[in-house]
Amino acid sequence: MGEKHRVRFEPVGIEIEVDEEQTVLRSASEQGLMLMHGCKEGQCAACKSFVLDGEDIELDRYSTFALPDFEKDEGFTLLCRAHVYEDVTIELLNYDEEILRSGLPIQNAVAEVVGIDHVTHDLRHLVLRLIEPVELTFFPGQYVDIKVPGTEITRSFSMANTSSKENGRLEFIIKVYPGGVFSSFLDEQLKVGDRLELTGPFGVFTLREATDEDIVFVGGGAGLAPILALLRSMAERGINRRGAFYYGARTAKDLCFVDEIRALEEKLPDFRFIPALSEPNEGEPGEDESWDGEVGFVTEVVKRYETDLKRAHAYLCGPPPMVEAAMPLLAQLGVPEKHIYYDKFTTTGGED
Repeated sequence: MGEKHRVRFEPVGIEIEVDEEQTVLRSASEQGLMLMHGCKEGQCAACKSFVLDGEDIELDRYSTFALPDFEKDEGFTLLCRAHVYEDVTIELLNYDEEILRSGLPIQNAVAEVVGIDHVTHDLRHLVLRLIEPVELTFFPGQYVDIKVPGTEITRSFSMANTSSKENGRLEFIIKVYPGGVFSSFLDEQLKVGDRLELTGPFGVFTLREATDEDIVFVGGGAGLAPILALLRSMAERGINRRGAFYYGARTAKDLCFVDEIRALEEKLPDFRFIPALSEPNEGEPGEDESWDGEVGFVTEVVKRYETDLKRAHAYLCGPPPMVEAAMPLLAQLGVPEKHIYYDKFTTTGGED
């Protein structure tokens, strides 16, 4: 390990020590500080912050879409990519005081594959059973990093279940990308009985307590996983807030877990599930002929159903274009910016 330096976060007044070899975000996570973040790869800008004091900061490779050169020159940085080589003070631009200090310890774990199911043509339901330790504490909506065996490469996947306490299981809904590092391994090599190394939990896509506020979920693709975890958690805890889940898919063959989500409608009386197909006529012959649900991009459907969301919390999870289109729409419909929580499922180098 390298030399350690002090990092102070404003306006919350929290200080931690950060090793030069670790990013600020990783070090904060290991010390139980839940800073806002998304991809951890310098692509989504969720952890963008401003350097108030200190200059000796170096960044690992990142996307200039997340941090344009002019912003870097002005003093902005990405905590998931930043290594500090002197004491610094950083202003958090995006933080949630409710969960900032509620972090859980990061653990390294080994798990055994107990199921790999094709739930759509490009989504896989991966189920693991924890071996060491036999339990991993996490908040519904969080994720872990799973290591590709034989490499130092990891990929981040959200848990679709709410806890590992009962049977030591972790569930994931993973999108397969052609040529993806983990995707190829998942589809071509991984089998039941194999073991995987994982690290976590990470993430702040967790349910905020607000008993009187409505909830709007907007998802697409593998973004179903953390939202399903939140819905399952609401049902388990008896949370009865008015809510709706808008899920966007291209064709009927891109929908999955529909029966379970419909069952959750029965357990959550004020909850509605509204799937939408953007290209209902592009599936196999006869596949979408019986579709009598919503048609169009998921943001268009949200706009049809919702008119006043001033007293709502919104949770968005899925491909970046969907999230980026939904955020201004929800703000336009009245959702306070501080109550729009999102998780962009970015790809790494064009892969999974």
